Amino acid sequence: MTADTASGTRPGPPPDSAAPPSARGRDDAVKAAWRALISAKVASWNALERELGEQHGLGVSDFEVLDHLASKPGHTYRAQSLADAVHLSQSALSRLTDRLERHGLVERSNCTNDRRGIDIVLTPAGMDKHGQALHTYCEVLARTLPPELISRFE
Repeated sequence: MTADTASGTRPGPPPDSAAPPSARGRDDAVKAAWRALISAKVASWNALERELGEQHGLGVSDFEVLDHLASKPGHTYRAQSLADAVHLSQSALSRLTDRLERHGLVERSNCTNDRRGIDIVLTPAGMDKHGQALHTYCEVLARTLPPELISRFE
């Protein structure tokens, strides 16, 4: 019987020092990359919320919905597909759509392909609001995202 089993403790996974140096270095790099990504996301999100809200009366999710609709031919999206595209639950998108609809930025219509479905349609007022907010959105992201990340997509 070993000292660990005699004391009632079980041996756990080996400490990090048991991993080869190259694996520890890779793990540290992966963790640092994840932390940098999350930090950039939070900084960008917070700045977008503040500036889109102050200048255009929009939240980030509001803008994301308008942006997806503006980029789609016919400016129409099936509700479930739009929820997936903007990473919202169906109920969260429904509440957001209610708000945008009250402001005249979107309309709901019955899906022509499937009577059970609902389409979300960008209105002319929604297109105008999107156009006004787009510059702010891009300026904030250009200022808050890491330049090396932006350059990967240029």
